[in-house]
Amino acid sequence: MRQVEVIEFGGPEVLTIKESPDPRPGPGQLLIDVAVAGVQSLDGYLRRGAWPDFLPGPPPYAPGLEAAGVVAAVGDGVDPAWLGRRVVASLTGGGYASRVVAGVDDVLPVRDDLDLEQAMALLHDGSTAAALLEETPVEAGETVLVLPAAGGLGSVLVQLAVIAGARVIGAARGSAKLSVIKELGADQAVDYGEPGWPDQAGPVDVVFDGVSGDLGRAAFGTVRAGGRYANYGNASGAESFVTPDEASGRGIRLRGMEQLESFLAERSRRFADVQRLAAAGTIRPIIGRTYPLDQVAEAHRAIEAREISGKVLLIPGRPGEPGGAPGR
Repeated sequence: MRQVEVIEFGGPEVLTIKESPDPRPGPGQLLIDVAVAGVQSLDGYLRRGAWPDFLPGPPPYAPGLEAAGVVAAVGDGVDPAWLGRRVVASLTGGGYASRVVAGVDDVLPVRDDLDLEQAMALLHDGSTAAALLEETPVEAGETVLVLPAAGGLGSVLVQLAVIAGARVIGAARGSAKLSVIKELGADQAVDYGEPGWPDQAGPVDVVFDGVSGDLGRAAFGTVRAGGRYANYGNASGAESFVTPDEASGRGIRLRGMEQLESFLAERSRRFADVQRLAAAGTIRPIIGRTYPLDQVAEAHRAIEAREISGKVLLIPGRPGEPGGAPGR
C-alpha cells in the first residue's frame, strides 16, 4: 500500500510517500480500504514536533488521525457483518494511507445517503461542533460570535447556531472567507485581520473561540457581563489568555480546551445526529479542497497559510492507480 511518513520533525517537506506491506487486522480490529483521509491542523503541529506527547514515538512515524472507506477484512472477535460497510475511523496515526487498521470501537458507520467525503468532514468537526453547543447552549435571539468561522469546524458551528435561532456573527480573515460565512446563513461576517473588528462584532452573548492568542483575547472582550465564552482551539498557535478569575469577575461562564476530552464519550451519537442533518440538507459540510496523496505537502502548506475554507481531504487511491483526483 501507499502511505505517508514523517521522516523528521519539520516543515511540509518532511512528508514523504512510501510503499508498505498491507496491514492485517488483529483481534478486535478492522481493515479499511481508505477512500478519503482527513487533514487536521493538529497534524501540522505534530509534524513540527510541537506536541510530541500525542505521538507513539519520535519520527519516522505515520501521520493521519482520521480516515473513511470500506471495510475489507475483520480480525478475530469482530462481527463479519462489518465487511463491505462504509465507515469512518478515528486513529492514533496512519490515516494518510490507502489502507488502515482500526479498532472496532474506533469505527462508526456512515449512512447510505451520505458520501464519504461529507462523512469525513463531519467525524471530528461536526461532532465537536455539536458537542460545543451542548456544553455551551445558545438560545433563540442570542448573539453568538464564532471564530474562525470558515474552517471545517467553525463552518458547522455557524450552521448549528443558526438552526438554534441565534443571531450569528462569523469572524475570519479575507473577503473569500467572509463570503463563505454569509453563505452559511450568518447574519454578519467580520474580518479579524482589520483593526476595530471587535467593535463591529460586539457586544455578544456567547463566543466560540477556536483561535486563542490575541484574537481570542479580543473576542473575549466582546462578551457581555453574564455571558459565555467557550475556547476549543488555538489556531493562532498561542494559548488562551483568558483566566478563570477574569471570567468570574465579569460573571462570564468559561469553558476551556479541557472540555474537548469529555466530548469523546458521546461522539457516536453526535456523529449520527450531524450525519442526519447533512443527509437532509439542513447543514452542509464545507469541503475546501481535496488532494491526491502525492500532494500531501501542498495540503499541509495550504492549511498553514490559512488559504482554505472548510475541510481539507486526501484521496489516497490504491497501488497501480493514479492516487486520487486532482486538488480542487
